[in-house]
Amino acid sequence: MSWEPRTLSTVLALQAERRGPSQAVVTPTASVTWRDLHEHARRVAKALLARGVGRGEFVGLLCGNDEHWVASFYGAALIGAVTVPVNTRFKAAEIGYCLRQSDVRLMILADCFLKIDFVDFLCEAEPAVNVGLPGQELPLLRDVVVIGNVVPRAGLGWDEFLHAGEHVSDEALATAMRSVTPSDLLLIQFTSGTTAHPKGVMLTHDNMLRNAAAVGERLGIEAEDRYFNCRPFFHVAGSTLSLLCALSAGACIATLPTFEPGAALKMLEAERCTLISGNDTLFLMLLAHPSFDRRRLHLRGGWAAAGPDTMRRIIDEMGIARICWAYGLSEASPNVVINDWRDGEALRVGGFALPHDGVAVRIVDEATGHLCTAEEVGEIQVCGWGVMLGYYNQSEANAKVFTADGWLRTGDLGALRDDGRLRLVGRLKDVFRVGGENVAPAEVEQVLLSHPAVALAQVVGVPDARLGEVPAAFVTLKPGLALDAADLLAWGRQRMANFRAPRYLQVVSDFECIGMTASGKVQKNKLREHAIARFRLSNNQ
Repeated sequence: MSWEPRTLSTVLALQAERRGPSQAVVTPTASVTWRDLHEHARRVAKALLARGVGRGEFVGLLCGNDEHWVASFYGAALIGAVTVPVNTRFKAAEIGYCLRQSDVRLMILADCFLKIDFVDFLCEAEPAVNVGLPGQELPLLRDVVVIGNVVPRAGLGWDEFLHAGEHVSDEALATAMRSVTPSDLLLIQFTSGTTAHPKGVMLTHDNMLRNAAAVGERLGIEAEDRYFNCRPFFHVAGSTLSLLCALSAGACIATLPTFEPGAALKMLEAERCTLISGNDTLFLMLLAHPSFDRRRLHLRGGWAAAGPDTMRRIIDEMGIARICWAYGLSEASPNVVINDWRDGEALRVGGFALPHDGVAVRIVDEATGHLCTAEEVGEIQVCGWGVMLGYYNQSEANAKVFTADGWLRTGDLGALRDDGRLRLVGRLKDVFRVGGENVAPAEVEQVLLSHPAVALAQVVGVPDARLGEVPAAFVTLKPGLALDAADLLAWGRQRMANFRAPRYLQVVSDFECIGMTASGKVQKNKLREHAIARFRLSNNQ
């Protein structure tokens, strides 16, 4: 694929010119044309300039998948501001951490989403939002813009925010846009790792737009396609591999505020969607829903991060003949390898795909550091144009994630065939996925350790029929203190996003009988085996 680095502004203007009256975004409450989307993004850009936000400054974004999310993301990009998507499942402390870690200057949020009071959460993270900004907890946060009716004292309503931008001239906007380059940051993507907190992945315009275009070419996306998005836009699978894929091709993106299989099936039928993407969990939920009927679907292709059994069912039961297997991670923008839709079915079902042109993959033996030969399993390492600039404000994490010769350590296990196709084997790191969400044990352990009675906490992922894996926790207590497992579970659910909160928990006297290393660390593989037995689970769930 021939590629010339470009900014999001360039691509959006091009599609507005080419595809002006055609649909660009469809949600349950809106249908937005390319021409209108371009204009909405320009209005947001002017409103940001009116609040003093410019190139290289950070804009937090906390709302469900809708036209406001898209216009805000694109509007910030026009003037070189960097979007910081915040997970809609985060609680107050998690929201506060993300905003603080990424130096967010202005925050755009829905007042309420799925009955969650985001304004209340933000006020808990920074009490000055209810009085006057800036405050002490988030000293760089100067403005809060609320989509909805509940606006705190130091905040602005969405309409008021946009209205203030009307005083910014077209010339001032054009001047701001001219300063943006393809190598500028476009997004800070928070992702779970092996540390106690999420890390902010720095991705540029070129990273994300090139990844989106490369994936689109492999999938065969055309301007007339209607791409159904299952993933939240606060994930790169939603932002890059759905939203920007559609942008690059001029195709329409159809999305729901959040994924629910019944509503998804209705939208797939009503909007006559031709493309879809997601992981095992999402596809299995669609297949299992009582209203599923392949005769009502019009899907011809897309991608899935799924195992061979699920890939087989997607083709046979959903009728998506051109579905492609994909592998990637946030730190790589995110896609590393994906099938071409013209690859043989066996390659696509089996999960054997080539890297993009200009992206290299190697397999390294973790113990020796030597390169592995064909079919030999080791850590997947990546270099090339898709690799992030690094983690924002986390030099220690950057030193660990990059090798001495500049390759990205993925922490995943795989093997390369003689023909260069990658086969994913498993995870080297402890991170596990709960219904598509990455969960680092350290994140959950830190919350549990903040309970006054807990001395030590260890968390592992255990099998779950619906979500793939869920957290299971084991804790020891401080001398002389007592605590019921059910009470601790309830306590944790109030302080963690639902996908992070342990599903199972046991109070133990120590970890010696389960397995400790010579250096005194709990052996997570043995702990997982113990959890499966203790909670009567099955690896086949």
